[in-house]
Amino acid sequence: MHDELTQVDIQKMQEELDHRIRELRPKLIEDVQTARAFGDLSENYEYKVAKQEKNRNESRIRYLQNMIRTAHVISAESGADVAGLFDTLVIFNEKLGREQTIRLVTTLRQDVLKGLISKESPVGKALMGRRAGDRVLVKVNPELQYYVVIRSIEKGEDDASLEISRY
Repeated sequence: MHDELTQVDIQKMQEELDHRIRELRPKLIEDVQTARAFGDLSENYEYKVAKQEKNRNESRIRYLQNMIRTAHVISAESGADVAGLFDTLVIFNEKLGREQTIRLVTTLRQDVLKGLISKESPVGKALMGRRAGDRVLVKVNPELQYYVVIRSIEKGEDDASLEISRY
């Protein structure tokens, strides 16, 4: 399965990848070599930490390369009166009995604590393409489902202000 990402998502990943390869990788390799010179590797904590940091960077590089290679580029454009990517929605959650403000984003930029909801999540899937005033059933799983009412939709754009997720 390919991740559906915008051109800005891919650009942000490429920028991080370039930084990690050109700047961070040489520094981390140097840190490992410096720590190795401290002596006995079995009791050398600095060496262990330096290796972990280098390996973490290499893992992130592989992840970013794979994401860029397998991404399916999508457009963030949607109709004038329907919910789409980067739009801000005010929804009323009938189960909780309260309003919530959320923004629909790609999976790479989701952050539930900031109200950034992935278009791939149960809520995002249910809301994409809907209009203000629609009552929408959100199916989390067969046992958990609830209704939300879209109170308003404010059109947004992919302005690159949202950071991509770290792990």
